[in-house]
Amino acid sequence: MSKTPKEKGGVQADAGLDIIDEAQTDIRIARASQWQLIKWKFLRHRLAVAALIILIFFYFGVVFAEFAAPYDPRLPNEGYQYLPPQKIHFVDENGKFHLRPFIYKMTTAIDMKTLATIYTEDTSERHPLYLFVRGDPYKLWGKFKSNVHLFGTKTGTKYFMFGTDRMGRDLLSLIIHGSRISLSIGLVGIALSFFIGILIGGISGYYGGAADVIIQRIIEFFRSVPTLPLWMGLSAALPATWTTIQVYFGIVIILSLIGWTGLARVVRGKFMAVKQEDFVMAAELDGCSDVKIVFRYLLPSFFSYIIASLTLSIPGMILGETALSFIGLGLQSPAISWGVLLKQAQRLQVLAQAPWLLIPGAFVVVAILAFNFVGDGLRDAADPYARV
Repeated sequence: MSKTPKEKGGVQADAGLDIIDEAQTDIRIARASQWQLIKWKFLRHRLAVAALIILIFFYFGVVFAEFAAPYDPRLPNEGYQYLPPQKIHFVDENGKFHLRPFIYKMTTAIDMKTLATIYTEDTSERHPLYLFVRGDPYKLWGKFKSNVHLFGTKTGTKYFMFGTDRMGRDLLSLIIHGSRISLSIGLVGIALSFFIGILIGGISGYYGGAADVIIQRIIEFFRSVPTLPLWMGLSAALPATWTTIQVYFGIVIILSLIGWTGLARVVRGKFMAVKQEDFVMAAELDGCSDVKIVFRYLLPSFFSYIIASLTLSIPGMILGETALSFIGLGLQSPAISWGVLLKQAQRLQVLAQAPWLLIPGAFVVVAILAFNFVGDGLRDAADPYARV
């Protein structure tokens, strides 16, 4: 069936609009800066954007841990040892729906056969949950006094979203405060690895020759040593008299001294590929110093690749601290980190009684996946001249 002239005109008009839209898109891309192109392409990676939002929530807890945590993580709650996660309700015992979520008061009883504590909900007492409630006093960043917490009850009845540990401490508060060490150790460690990797990799790739040969043999030596046994040996060498802060920075330095080799290899390869470009030769003929050429011309030319590489390296730092603390060679209690919290779940007897103690492991997995997805998005967006 042939199309009428009106239909043909409509098809031609649609095709013309598509051509105009394509031309406008090409103009927009041609006029955009390198960082705008990277941003546009990254925003099209939905999984990376969702992972970035998750990381923003995590680091909100890192910065405002005292406010975000419902209770002081170091204060035990008598009578609430190994309390399972409490349920949030919207429908009461009479079947009536409530717009505001609420919890029931928990009552305890002793099983006379096993002597285990049994927790049951007392449906006669409902306690609504509110945002910005007053509770345990704290000092935000050690300076600002307050007692306002993100959520909780106004009646004084405590709500344990993820349950409690053997001392009755709120597991959610422990996880939020533990994120300060577990998530910051990756950033601090990567900052040191970034400096070492850029410096050594830049020297190797830019100057070449004997310096390149020596540096590459050193890198091969570091990469040939099994990582976990080396971490264990160096962590065990830390003095037992060190404070928590000293142990923390000791672990950061250990992880950084081992984690720079991959970045150094990437920087070396990029330097060797870019240093023969015309703009670098023009800078040399213009009399620019080696330092200026490296920091003004070479590094900016592939800086997005470095950012993507660093983002993908952070999970290794987090897993390193978690593993060392879990096996007892990293941070120790009273320090709070995800690895220290997972150490409570080492014994099968405890794990069978309180499986929710593995919840910090879920936060480790989510954080690792989020960093990997963000790294993948940055790596895909690293080519600023690919079609956006």
